[in-house]
Amino acid sequence: MSWKLVIHGGSGSMKRGGLSAEADELGRAGLNAALDAGQAILAAGGSALDAVEAASRVLEEDPCFNAGRGSVLAYDGHVELDAAIMDGRDRRCGAVAGLKSTRAPISAARAVMEQSPHVLMSYEGADDFACEAGLEQVPNRWFVTAERRRQLDELLAQGANAFDADIKYGTIGAVAVDLDGHVAAATSTGGLTAKRWGRIGDSPLIGAGTYADDRAAAVSATGLGEVFIRAAAAHELCARVRMTGVGLQEALDGVLGEVKALGGNGGLIAVSPSGEAAWGFTTPGMYRGMAGPDGRCVAIYGEESER
Repeated sequence: MSWKLVIHGGSGSMKRGGLSAEADELGRAGLNAALDAGQAILAAGGSALDAVEAASRVLEEDPCFNAGRGSVLAYDGHVELDAAIMDGRDRRCGAVAGLKSTRAPISAARAVMEQSPHVLMSYEGADDFACEAGLEQVPNRWFVTAERRRQLDELLAQGANAFDADIKYGTIGAVAVDLDGHVAAATSTGGLTAKRWGRIGDSPLIGAGTYADDRAAAVSATGLGEVFIRAAAAHELCARVRMTGVGLQEALDGVLGEVKALGGNGGLIAVSPSGEAAWGFTTPGMYRGMAGPDGRCVAIYGEESER
């Protein structure tokens, strides 16, 4: 049995030449740092659950990605954070939505899983629970960057009903299998720029944007959350593997095709208990990386070599 770690930093309209050289370099550096964090755990015999949390924490702290610090801004100018984590051994899971002050949303999701009888907590209650669990709290302005403020202003200038679905799906995620053959998945996001009315996407919804099952795979999604919810995308991928016996990549491609048929775009990453890994996306690019005993790769654009 060998370990494997796959991560994503969001899918979207990234094309070669569309990002500045600095943005390209910083994005790749962030992916490599996240792989470093997860690899250190897995290579030493640690759990897939610890690895996906560690990799996600790195991406949440990196302002290049739409999760944690650097998240997009809601309509009224503040940040709302969603996250979920799931352990494939027994399908325990935890999720949070609408956090405004918890620095590490993915760790808050794990605290819900391990320190409460619940699966999903939201808004003020979720922040209160995270605080009681000993997780660091910060002012909401800590998450805000000048670039995200500029993006909000640009979108609002287009009118009250402007929607950022064509800009970038900046969710981050990680899936892993450890030396014992157990899988885990984690997903974290700031959602959509200018979101309103307490909108929640697929990332914190178990079975939609996040799922892990030792009988099949661990999955994390990025894309137009409303459609990934309708497709129950993460669970659907696992169900195809478990119930039909198709390969992981074939199952992933099939689910992305269903999402596209429903009018959505985005990407998926997955890993199986045997160490098979897969990813795919229907957008021009997706920040992504993979590491295992045989090496690693990181990529952003669709035409890049992926293995």
